[in-house]
Amino acid sequence: MKKTVKDLALRLKAHFPDIIAEPVEFRGECTCTLLDSNRLHEVAEYLRDQLDFDFLKEATSIDEPDKPLRFTLVYELYSYYHRVQLRLKTSIAEGTGKISSLSDLWASANWQEREIYDLMGIQFENHPDLRRILMWDGYPFHPLRKDFPLEGKESECGVLFTRPAPMEGGPFVTQPGLLDEEDREPRSRTPESKF
Repeated sequence: MKKTVKDLALRLKAHFPDIIAEPVEFRGECTCTLLDSNRLHEVAEYLRDQLDFDFLKEATSIDEPDKPLRFTLVYELYSYYHRVQLRLKTSIAEGTGKISSLSDLWASANWQEREIYDLMGIQFENHPDLRRILMWDGYPFHPLRKDFPLEGKESECGVLFTRPAPMEGGPFVTQPGLLDEEDREPRSRTPESKF
């Protein structure tokens, strides 16, 4: 029998009463917070096997440098059987910087965890291929951390960014309707060219 997301969240809370905070529902979305990040894999396996959350839509992270648990990992799970989405959150300290990989439970976690590792520096234990996915090998920084300046940092390659990133415009921004489809193609023009 199909369940609502609130029913499934309450079943999760009942099964893990000490490590799952009270589920929060807001505007039709339900969030469960895992208080013990060391048990992430166990909770995720229960969600997949017992509550039918068979698809990991998204895994992402939040950097909050002023908090003792600096990084929050957010997993958006979907159940095709129940047709509901559940958000699972957990936090880790910067010093720890490690958490269990979920790539053995959901294949979609593989590249998403690599992106989090690359841009935030969070290590995923037992990941089958934990290496950079966007930045090059040997790049010493994690550019989505809040302490990474917009103008870049010095490295063995010199200054990697020579000026702050623009907040608007750029080579990949187009204005619909001004040009035909071919002329709007970003690769057909340089950043200096105008409409």
